[in-house]
Amino acid sequence: MRFVTYNVEWFNSLFDDQGAVLDDDGWSGRHEVRRGDQLAALGIVFTALDADAVMVIEAPDHNGKRTTVPALENFAKLFDLRAHRAIVGFTNDTQQEIALLFDPDRLNCRHDPKGAPTGKKGAREAPRFDGVFRIDLDIDATEDLVVFSKPPLEVAAETAQGATFRMIGAHLKSKAPHGATSRDEVMRMAITSRRKQQAQAVWLRQRIVQHLDAGDDLIVMGDLNDGPGLDEYERLFGRSSVEIVMGEGAEVAAGQLLYDPHARRALTRRIGAMNTTARFYIAAENRYLQALLDYIMVSRGLRAKGPRWRIWHPFDDPGCWRVPELRDALLTASDHFPVSMDIEL
Repeated sequence: MRFVTYNVEWFNSLFDDQGAVLDDDGWSGRHEVRRGDQLAALGIVFTALDADAVMVIEAPDHNGKRTTVPALENFAKLFDLRAHRAIVGFTNDTQQEIALLFDPDRLNCRHDPKGAPTGKKGAREAPRFDGVFRIDLDIDATEDLVVFSKPPLEVAAETAQGATFRMIGAHLKSKAPHGATSRDEVMRMAITSRRKQQAQAVWLRQRIVQHLDAGDDLIVMGDLNDGPGLDEYERLFGRSSVEIVMGEGAEVAAGQLLYDPHARRALTRRIGAMNTTARFYIAAENRYLQALLDYIMVSRGLRAKGPRWRIWHPFDDPGCWRVPELRDALLTASDHFPVSMDIEL
């Protein structure tokens, strides 16, 4: 089976309020990209992926005016995708939902949140992801109240052959220091945002440990937007969100670790070649910056099945480079590239 995580930049802009696909010449949310061109590119990419399940990061919006599931299912129908059934979890107000597209002939998937709901006072031990988490962020003996801006999507999945496993789709992201008027204010806001992101990683890790303790096969996938060497504030916190989620750098048994080969390679190198999953244009420097942001992490039992990972990077993956139509589509579709994992279940 093939599992994919894919952050689709401004997917929401390709649909109207009824979830109908906007295949026209209007501008998409992507810089200088028309809606029809981004839509066609996404059709090429999703068709090439031919996935059993795609965790869509930054999926179409879900609020009082729009709904995620019809939009994604209309998109899948337009391009006749195998993965044509969609589910969404707890919604948010960021226009960046987390949703799953899957092949209902191969998989049965449902949103299955764990943890107890909380009131405004929150809880300290892995509350439900739409609740409030109590944690001391800055070691001042005062607990802070943390919420997910994008609650992770928890999925209970079963194959047509009866194999069961869990999936968690996550998008952990620090807020940019908008409104800052000085370098000190930028630093202060950035550090506060990073603290909150790390608290969310601790919260997610608590849920992961619960599943590992229960012996569940687990896949954690998505955009963690934080990793070794990503920014200058990393040393202040000891471990990145990626390390926290994986269990790296802590005294845990081997069975409590999650594994992703690209993350593992990055963690063992301070300099030299690294994998990348995203490409951003830096206008002030007139160049592109590449980063490793997207992951598919698996528990020990799934790793033992010999999964094969692939980053669909148009310049780094020979299979993508050799097909000009796919290579161009990957660049037009999003500023992130899909990550896939093939595994026998």
